[in-house]
Amino acid sequence: MLNITSKTTKKITEASYLCTGNTNRYRVIIRIAYKKYEKMKYSLYKEEIFEDIKKINGFDEYTLDDLKQDLDALETWGNFIAIQDTARTRTLEEFKNRRFRYQLSSTTVELERTLIKIENIKETSRGSLEISLIERFKETLEQIKVLEEFDSSKIYSWWEMLNRDFKHLNENYQDYISKFYSPKTEELLKTNEFLIFKESFIKYLREFIKGLQINVPNIKYLLNHINDEEAKIRWIVQNIIKYEKENIALDIDYDEKESYELHYGRYLSMREWFIGNLGNISMADNLLESTSEIIRKITIYALQIVEMQTSGGSRKGEYKALIEMFNKCVDINEAHKLSSVVFGVMSSKHIGCDIERETENINSGIYEENATTVIVQPSNRYRAKTANRNSVKEKTEAKKVMAKEILEKRKREKEIIESKIVNNRLLFKELNNITAEERRIFLTWLSYSLNKKDQVWVRNEYGRYYKVVNKNETEKITLRCEDGDLIMPAYEIIFKEEV
Repeated sequence: MLNITSKTTKKITEASYLCTGNTNRYRVIIRIAYKKYEKMKYSLYKEEIFEDIKKINGFDEYTLDDLKQDLDALETWGNFIAIQDTARTRTLEEFKNRRFRYQLSSTTVELERTLIKIENIKETSRGSLEISLIERFKETLEQIKVLEEFDSSKIYSWWEMLNRDFKHLNENYQDYISKFYSPKTEELLKTNEFLIFKESFIKYLREFIKGLQINVPNIKYLLNHINDEEAKIRWIVQNIIKYEKENIALDIDYDEKESYELHYGRYLSMREWFIGNLGNISMADNLLESTSEIIRKITIYALQIVEMQTSGGSRKGEYKALIEMFNKCVDINEAHKLSSVVFGVMSSKHIGCDIERETENINSGIYEENATTVIVQPSNRYRAKTANRNSVKEKTEAKKVMAKEILEKRKREKEIIESKIVNNRLLFKELNNITAEERRIFLTWLSYSLNKKDQVWVRNEYGRYYKVVNKNETEKITLRCEDGDLIMPAYEIIFKEEV
């Protein structure tokens, strides 16, 4: 379990100088002090710092008073520890001026070390796929068989070496594989220069895959054997904690539980890297797949490059032969004839028509047959415009007749529907041999009312208010229709009395 303490969550004020308005000045001051610290000169007067600052470009107008203000700010953030120098004080006036020596805090020293590492990181990864890394890890892991003969100091040394080998192996492989998924490498693989060392590079990758397939099974066997002896790995971690507590841990707040979780977690990370966890593919298997994918990618790119070169080379001979043929032509007319054979007609139109020929002779030419007229339409689609000379017709009377017919039809439908309603009630179980249109109307009323959340009165197309009830919810009825039967609950439609 992750142990979060107040030290983990507290604000690091010492890092404030890295992101503020005068960062360019603060970083120069601290870097000068750090370089002096490396030379074992741990405390400095402001005059010594100022002397080195004046040698840097861009600080021509920088004064000693500016330096004093910057040192005060850095002291406030905890980057410098100011110690008053009383050894050379001779008068009260000198004591009042408070001559200080400045010493870097331990946190600032660590920050500068980290920053220097970051500054020196190269843009390109330095990883490699050396099989010796995994062989060395396997050899170190095999020593677990004889750890019972070691004391806690040798167990600790073995554990540190195993962790160092695993870290080196993991970082190198990650850096190396990541290079092949960068745009810069993608472009490199597509260049002709890559073909020069393509074969040796693929051989290098295949040798690595071969070594991986040989060593990983042995490592998996060792890790599975350790996992079967859970007490052994816990005994190893306890010996590591014992050694740390007796020889390394100077802090009185040394947390044995946190240290145990740290070392045991490292073992679980190694196991997961080679064996996997919870059904997930292991990093070793993933590395094997990634390397194989790189080989496939390199082979594809190389094949594409070769095909481009081959196609260009094969046509080059043809072009050379054509040039010689054109060069031997007597005049331009002969060159035109040769061009028509080689390249075809520069601009031609092929017009075909479906006509009945006067002769079936295949040797007959177009000049020997009668001419045919062909109407050529444009290639783009269009509709021929025709003027509409029909005047707008008066349809008022026709509309009145149609409207009258519709109203009469609806009146007849209403009379038929109303005939099914007895005493303002429509009982579905009493309906018999109704038409499809009547069934559609009744079911539309039923559906519209049932979709209402509350039992409210709704209005149908004939202006009558109604609602649906189901007195016996378990009863099922068969609605007889002309086109079939419908099994449904025994619904009833109650109509409001018309006033």
